[in-house]
Amino acid sequence: MHAIRLYSYGPAENLRYEAVPDPLPGPGEIRIAVHAVGVHFIETLFRRGIPIGPHPAPDLPTTFGRQVAGVVESVGEGVGSDLLGSRVVTSEVTSGGYASLAVAPAAGLTTLPDGLEYDAAVAMHSTGATTLGLLELAPVTASDVVLVMAAAGGIGTLLVQHAHRVGATVVGAAGGPAKAARVRSLGADLAVDYGTPGWTDVVRESAGDVTIVFDGVGGELGRAAFDLLGGDAAERGGASGPGAGGGRQVVFGQASGEWFHPEEAELKARGVTSYDGIAYLLGRQGGMDDLRDRALEAAASGELTPAVQSFPLEQAAAAHAALESRNTMGKVILIP
Repeated sequence: MHAIRLYSYGPAENLRYEAVPDPLPGPGEIRIAVHAVGVHFIETLFRRGIPIGPHPAPDLPTTFGRQVAGVVESVGEGVGSDLLGSRVVTSEVTSGGYASLAVAPAAGLTTLPDGLEYDAAVAMHSTGATTLGLLELAPVTASDVVLVMAAAGGIGTLLVQHAHRVGATVVGAAGGPAKAARVRSLGADLAVDYGTPGWTDVVRESAGDVTIVFDGVGGELGRAAFDLLGGDAAERGGASGPGAGGGRQVVFGQASGEWFHPEEAELKARGVTSYDGIAYLLGRQGGMDDLRDRALEAAASGELTPAVQSFPLEQAAAAHAALESRNTMGKVILIP
């Protein structure tokens, strides 16, 4: 088979496409003929040898990728042959998913709904599930004015679609005119380029007080988005305390390179409730399995359509470079 191997930390060009031995499924495992594999921004950091939180940089050589969709083509000891030929998705690959074949535990498989394409399955298994979790944390209604940051990204596009579907006023902010145009096509009532000076004035003048901010950017842009939430609590009749009319902020990313979490005193003074979306998902009672199932069904039914940007497996270096330059729209997928 062929796989992408990394032998030394460094730039995207260090990812090498080469022939390697087929991995063998062990007891309780299956082997998947890979049709799509998800690429994550954290893998671009690991490629450079940068540890992330409690996760050290990987030992070398290595093959990245834990999330694949494809067809079960062989099974290990203790796994029923009835799985052979099944269309599945998993986020638990142990052999490295940037490959034409991948090994994973049989217990971690999810069967694909009929009609769902492999690339969409990979996108919804992670990005879709995360989106539904964020919406569970901060439900959107028709009375809301929703600002979605990084609205052309994988999560952002789904948030825009959902908010539009429930009848909210939707503002999508993204980097660059092409991304803003993409956001507008998804149903946003207003799409702005947050690289343009004065973009917050445009939002304020066109949409008024924002009631919910979904922030996957952080940094100064996250601060600017937060400042668009409804006016100071004192100006709203003297209400005070979390949720007293100043709106809601959901933080789920740091595309700018740094998180933005407002101080508790400012939240209280403005009557804003701030949620840490990642902490919620990591600590969610019951885990993520039900969210993954719901996300796959939402895509299969057409309720949500993930944005996908695909690269051939041999162009993994180009996929990493595109992610690092923020030159992508939607979930980045490799196709063997």
